[in-house]
Amino acid sequence: MPNEELLTPKQTAALLGVAVNTLAIWRCKKRYSLRYIKVGANVRYRRGEINRFLDERTVESPGVAVSRKRKA
Repeated sequence: MPNEELLTPKQTAALLGVAVNTLAIWRCKKRYSLRYIKVGANVRYRRGEINRFLDERTVESPGVAVSRKRKA
């Protein structure tokens, strides 16, 4: 997606309410399917990927996940 906002790990961690180190562990261990961009030592997250990640984890009621497919 051209011109989509790219966020730093610090910005992404703040949005998700986790520590920056937690994101690093997720990347290293491939714990979650939160896709990122890596250029050299720089890591960036697309805003749309963060939204997708959150949508996939949205729960309507205890134990019932809500599946929402976004249109491109």
